[in-house]
Amino acid sequence: MSVEIAVDLLRGFDLRIAGEAVMLGAGAQRLLAFLALKERPQPRTHVAAMLWPDTTTEKSKASLRTSLWRIQRVDAGIVRVQADRVRLGLDVVVDYPVVRANALRLLAGPVREGELLSAETRAALACELLPDWYDDWALVEREQFRQLRLHALEAMCESLTSVGRLGEAVNAGLCAVHAEPLRESAHRAVIKSHLAAHNHCEALRQYDSYRHLLNAELGLDPSPALTALLTGVVAPDRLRRTGAVSKGSARRGRAPRGPGPPGTYLMTVTVARPTTG
Repeated sequence: MSVEIAVDLLRGFDLRIAGEAVMLGAGAQRLLAFLALKERPQPRTHVAAMLWPDTTTEKSKASLRTSLWRIQRVDAGIVRVQADRVRLGLDVVVDYPVVRANALRLLAGPVREGELLSAETRAALACELLPDWYDDWALVEREQFRQLRLHALEAMCESLTSVGRLGEAVNAGLCAVHAEPLRESAHRAVIKSHLAAHNHCEALRQYDSYRHLLNAELGLDPSPALTALLTGVVAPDRLRRTGAVSKGSARRGRAPRGPGPPGTYLMTVTVARPTTG
């Protein structure tokens, strides 16, 4: 029976053998992470150039040989060397490909049930790929995954809203908001979930929070499309007073007028009295 070898790239790098964490040097970690992101065997010269770009070809090849030797001393099954190519061992379990595949499935179309709408999937999509790694190849992969997971979290929020799992929908949308607070589509997904639950105050609070942040950071207002979501809930004149920043004040860099500082929410939702009889 073979021993399970696992490489985690989400939340940070981690190598585990039979459930026990294994410590590796920086060069060996970078090599394993690079190979874990690739589906096919990679030419050794390419791997050496990508991982050690600021040295000569001969020195980069020597660094690759040293890292391979150190990894294979831990377990010969972690990496496979085939002539002039190298790849991750076929039995090594990597977390990233599974989460990436789930994100693509969420984007492929409406999802009504199953593990794609689980808390585990949401938590995995909330994780960053190789945080605090600043190699060029890691930055590119991280940004690609960031965009993918944000779209997937928004799609999950919309799918959960459509099946009435509104609390979970809000959580998924807020994960996207947390990952990118200035992303309007993430705020829109959360606001739609609040409105579906008839939590009009929460929808207005989410809108106002985004409006303040967007104005403070970029001097911009939310789009008319986002504002229009609330026009059926709040009277347009009240929404203008409590929500939308005037273009003049945004251009002059002034904060919107109001009775309190940013973050103070005005309760302007009109609640109809129940009819009797």
